[in-house]
Amino acid sequence: MITDLQTSLLDLLHAMKGADIKLIIGGGFGIYLKTNHVRRLGVRTLLQEGPEPRSTNDIDLFLRPELLIDSAKLEPLAAAISSLQYKVIPGREKYQFFKPGEGGTEAGGIKLDILTGPRQRFRGTPVKTDTRRVRPKPSVGIHAHPLNEATTLEEGLLPITLDGKLSSGEPWEAEVFLPHPFTFLMMKLFAFKDRLDDPDKEFGRYHALDLYSILATTTEEEWRHALGIRAGLENEPYVLEAGRLVLQYFSTLDGIGIVRLRESRYYQPALQLDEFMSALKELFCERV
Repeated sequence: MITDLQTSLLDLLHAMKGADIKLIIGGGFGIYLKTNHVRRLGVRTLLQEGPEPRSTNDIDLFLRPELLIDSAKLEPLAAAISSLQYKVIPGREKYQFFKPGEGGTEAGGIKLDILTGPRQRFRGTPVKTDTRRVRPKPSVGIHAHPLNEATTLEEGLLPITLDGKLSSGEPWEAEVFLPHPFTFLMMKLFAFKDRLDDPDKEFGRYHALDLYSILATTTEEEWRHALGIRAGLENEPYVLEAGRLVLQYFSTLDGIGIVRLRESRYYQPALQLDEFMSALKELFCERV
């Protein structure tokens, strides 16, 4: 499935070639790309033991707010999604799309989630927002789901080269960006809280696993930068709430976050749970 995601993303980037759209890739696929990146470089990371990347059929595409404010810049993305025969997901039109697998079935299909940063970034602009979506004006057929906790979405982005083959078999490569680990951790902490009691989302198990994987692929330089970001956001409400979530769910071995992590089918006994909890608390809890 990961290979299918990479091909699908390359197809999308190829259909947008020449456009000035820098896509930020989050979610499980973004973590997979980061894992491959640090393995290729052979750099030292915060945790030495990490799980294998989990399977997923989602591509989380984060749009910089400026693209939604100047919506004409999004026309190539809208055209690419349409040309590749993605269909809107009912009730989530214009910010979630699905491309069925072989034979038009859901199995093997690819889902695109279009997201962006906090709603407050759009104050004083023509863009309309609510808790579910950001609506550019004029409309170009693309909305985005806002994540208020992604306060640092554009900070410390990591450019990587994605290469492989298009669905046509042609080799292709293009640049994408990955969120900074601080941003990634913020998003996953709130996602875990939201999915904790959701059986359809494995009770947050894969979000707990993702939190570990993010720290396991964080370089020493990124860690120093993360501590600096946190120091500059001492009174930011969502950052303070993230600290409370760490204390509540991920500060002890019997905390529900650690329990969910150990329940994951990707869990391995060699994972460094003590170091994982210590790092989360150092980053988020010193000022809580």
